[in-house]
Amino acid sequence: MNFSFDTLSERERRIVTFGGIAAVVLLIVGVIMPLNQSVTRAQERVQKKQADLVWMQSVGPELAAAGPNVARPATQESLLVVVDRSAREAGLGSALTSSEPSGNGGLRVRLEKAPFAAVVGWLGRLSDQHGIRVESATMDTTGEPGIVNAGLVLRTQ
Repeated sequence: MNFSFDTLSERERRIVTFGGIAAVVLLIVGVIMPLNQSVTRAQERVQKKQADLVWMQSVGPELAAAGPNVARPATQESLLVVVDRSAREAGLGSALTSSEPSGNGGLRVRLEKAPFAAVVGWLGRLSDQHGIRVESATMDTTGEPGIVNAGLVLRTQ
C-alpha cells in the first residue's frame, strides 16, 4: 500500500494537517518548554553558587588567619569523665546507655531515646568547651518525633 498526502481526500488532508500541528504544539508545550525552564533554573543556581564561591574565597584567608578557635580542657579529666558529666548536665544522663574506648583517644557512646535537640546542643558544647569532636555519628528515629537513638565516636582534638 502506498500512502501519499496527495492521494488523500480533502477531509483526510485537513485531519492529517491539524494532527501534525497538534503534535508539534504538544511537543513544544510538553517537552521543549519544561526543558528550557529546567535549564534556566540550573543556570541561575550555578550563578548563585559561583557568587557564593567568590565570597567564600574572599573570606577564606581571613578565617584561616584567625586559626582554630577550639577550647582546650582546663582539667586533665579523662574523655570518659568529661563526656559522662556533660551528658548529665545536658539532661542526657538517662539516655546515655554505654561508653567504651574506641581506638587511640576515642570514646564510643550510645544514646537511647534521647531528644535530638539536646543531643545536638550537647555535641556543640563538647566541641566548644572541651575540644571534643565527633568522629562519626549514626542516628536512628525511634518513631517518636524528635527522639533518636544515636551511636557516636568522640575524640579529643
